[in-house]
Amino acid sequence: MKFQKDKIILDKIVNNLDRFALDFVKILEKKADYVLVSGYVSILFGRSRISEDIDMFIPRMEKTEFSALHNSLLKDFWCLNGDDAEELFDLLMKRHSIRYARKGKVIPNIEVKFACKPSDFESLSKKIRVEIGKKALFVSPIELQIAYKERILKSEKDRDDALHLREVFKDNISKKKIKYYEELVMKHD
Repeated sequence: MKFQKDKIILDKIVNNLDRFALDFVKILEKKADYVLVSGYVSILFGRSRISEDIDMFIPRMEKTEFSALHNSLLKDFWCLNGDDAEELFDLLMKRHSIRYARKGKVIPNIEVKFACKPSDFESLSKKIRVEIGKKALFVSPIELQIAYKERILKSEKDRDDALHLREVFKDNISKKKIKYYEELVMKHD
């Protein structure tokens, strides 16, 4: 793994979950910005644990924009929540998530939410490019992932994810940023 100012270059064998994420964002990024968050971030950086889903935030968009995005995704994926773009859009606007999986499959799936909290917007605006070969994914700032998992989610799995990220990035994270994000998530999440 190489760290550069604005990106991380990851030398790894792409697994099925990575391939699923890469295939999904290849379609998504033509229509919307995104950021990957939560457990998959730890898995991407080598944490050995099972996950059936990937979490992501996208910016809020107009119904017509979402409908175009949804229709693009339906070429290779299906939505577990239903087919009607208008109903799915309403779910997103009510702060619910929707899930997509490869056609004919249920897992793995990707959970899509509109960004709505300050930490969501921070994840989108400060996202980190992770290059895997000639492809790339965007993930939330590592310090924000640590703060959110330790201060908000707090399950054993989340604490272990945070510990893994602290270890992997020990020479590349800022304790000051973690503290800033802890205050942000505790105040607004």
